[in-house]
Amino acid sequence: QVQLVESGGGSVQAGGSLRLSCAASGIINRGDCMGWFRQAPGKEREGVAVRDAFVTKNAESVKGRFTISKDSARNTLYLQMNSLKPEDTAIYYCAAHYGFCRATIAIADFQFWGQGTQVTVSS
Repeated sequence: QVQLVESGGGSVQAGGSLRLSCAASGIINRGDCMGWFRQAPGKEREGVAVRDAFVTKNAESVKGRFTISKDSARNTLYLQMNSLKPEDTAIYYCAAHYGFCRATIAIADFQFWGQGTQVTVSS
């Protein structure tokens, strides 16, 4: 089993930055897909960014502002969020599945989920 624990959420003004962390425990290999999703109030959960050992994919809405990375030695996934906007306000979830990331980001592919961390961006 894989356990994922997010941290780093909080409140920030528009234009600010936050870095989310996701500590993974259990058997998660370098080639497995890990990523970030978010869910805003009244909206469906959506993919933000995913990565494996070879590929990184970002949602159009965050390109140029968010960067996903992983410290394999610490088994920790990060999401650096810059130039934050009020519309980035959501609960952010870390997720993972065995195997490489698929061609498209699909929630149903992800077997393991963290509990979520709140990000609030004020204008």
